Amino acid sequence: MKLPRFYPIFDSADWLRRALPLGVKLVQVRIKDQPPAQLMGELALCRELCRDHGATLVVNDHWQAAIDLGCDFIHLGQEDLDTADLPAIRRAGLRLGISTHDHAELERAQALKPDYIALGPVWPTILKKMKWEQQGLDRVREWRRLVGETPLVAIGGMTPGRALEAFAAGADIASVVTDITLNPDPEGRIREWQRVAA
Repeated sequence: MKLPRFYPIFDSADWLRRALPLGVKLVQVRIKDQPPAQLMGELALCRELCRDHGATLVVNDHWQAAIDLGCDFIHLGQEDLDTADLPAIRRAGLRLGISTHDHAELERAQALKPDYIALGPVWPTILKKMKWEQQGLDRVREWRRLVGETPLVAIGGMTPGRALEAFAAGADIASVVTDITLNPDPEGRIREWQRVAA
């Protein structure tokens, strides 16, 4: 299955209610610091919204909840890989995306045969403080060579214009957070992203 090139990340079902009617077909939900019952309720709602709109939901980090809810796709960071039950994730039939930032992490990710590999931050990001300041387009080109046929997701500091540069450098997918969520017109920005990623 070929994944869409536009891959927004949101932190609530409220954002999905805004984005999915516009035709978004691949979306990650990254929810932090919620009590378990509230988390399960929010993820269940996200799952239903995605199913109603024919979109693929990627659950960030919460692999057990994703299994319990019958979700399709999980995204794990490197720290998540330390604690996740990868055999259980595979037995449940979940597809897997993995974050990478350096060669050691890429080697670890490739050994798990994920459904995509993410590289970031390609440009500086305001989302979270990271020890990797900026990977740059040369690293995107290098990862393109190294990952072979595995889909490559570029993330970090993305705008529609930068996404075009990332695609030209070999990324298959551009993932975005604040360029949409902090935009004064998120719906308009989503439409702009869809034009760029078409």
